[in-house]
Amino acid sequence: MKIVVIGGSGLIGSKLVAILRERGHEVLAASPASGVDTLTGKGLAEALGGAQVVVDVANSPSFEDRAVLEFFETAGRNLLAAEAAAGVKHHVALSVVGTDRLAESGYFRGKIAQERLIRASAIPYTIVHSTQFFEFLGGIAQSGTDGQTVHLSPAFVQPITSDDVAAAMADRTLGAPVNGVVEIAGPERVRLSDLVQRYLDAMMDSRSVVADPEARYFGARLQDDTLVPSGKSPWLGATGFEAWFEKSGAGRK
Repeated sequence: MKIVVIGGSGLIGSKLVAILRERGHEVLAASPASGVDTLTGKGLAEALGGAQVVVDVANSPSFEDRAVLEFFETAGRNLLAAEAAAGVKHHVALSVVGTDRLAESGYFRGKIAQERLIRASAIPYTIVHSTQFFEFLGGIAQSGTDGQTVHLSPAFVQPITSDDVAAAMADRTLGAPVNGVVEIAGPERVRLSDLVQRYLDAMMDSRSVVADPEARYFGARLQDDTLVPSGKSPWLGATGFEAWFEKSGAGRK
């Protein structure tokens, strides 16, 4: 079938496109670079023509509060309207575990708005809530850095590799709509502050992490369970930190 992946050139999108093509489907990797812009609506009607499934893995180019909200609201409305006009049968969106518990954060208010639009649409849907990606550990460390000290929340995380996210997204893309949320996560539950210290040590980075319950995560204060799956049976990836780190070659960069 024809599948359109919005954000198809990004970290998850490019891997998802490759998997779906390997499984024999016609896949369009849609992004502004390919002439498809969900913010303006440019190229959407042409891209979605004949598509049975649309997968949205695009992210806001800016993390500023107002810009994020505008991106997810505008892009969401444009995309869902184009899908309705094209007769799309399944909308799949990648979101974040804990989104509904992170309304203090401007970024997550944008994701909440995106999910609200999806639920209000008449198009059958699946929202995939993923835990944090291992690939973003460096950025998380930088966000809490003050000199040689990194202040991060000791809340639990259950990080996942981008490869496992793409594999889970492919399965959901080819499955039936659930008209609800499914959760995906990595195999190990660990405190964020401890995980980032492991990452820095593996990178031979001399910074030290301080477990600070008041440290903010994208502007929000975390509870112990904010960033881990709330359901009883999330889909679990198989790749833990050490295996990801070795495969990624992060320490050689």
